[in-house]
Amino acid sequence: MSKFLPDAAQRFAQQWIDGWNAHDIDAVLEHYAEDFEFSSPYIATIAGYGSGTLKGKDAIREYWTKALERIPELHFQLVDIMIGIGCVTLYYQGHRGMVAETFLFDTNMNKVTKAWACYSVHQ
Repeated sequence: MSKFLPDAAQRFAQQWIDGWNAHDIDAVLEHYAEDFEFSSPYIATIAGYGSGTLKGKDAIREYWTKALERIPELHFQLVDIMIGIGCVTLYYQGHRGMVAETFLFDTNMNKVTKAWACYSVHQ
């Protein structure tokens, strides 16, 4: 894995935030591999999966579609971008408070293979 370059991380972050703020799930999903895994504590309540993890674009598209139906005013405000070895973490303000979401990329740094969303306990 290689270190994510700042310019690439900023492009990814802006496109990702813009996709979500437009409620364009297809634009968001363009950043992910077909079989990526996503973990969030809200997967259990919205999608009914107690593990908190979904795998594959179809399952995650269904989850995100349900989430947008429940939260039609969804809007994210990017606060910071952090880069690491093969990953990017976005720190943003969501409707529930602060969120840190980490994206692990494939070896070519083209597509997200795993992502984890962590939510502030101070909402």
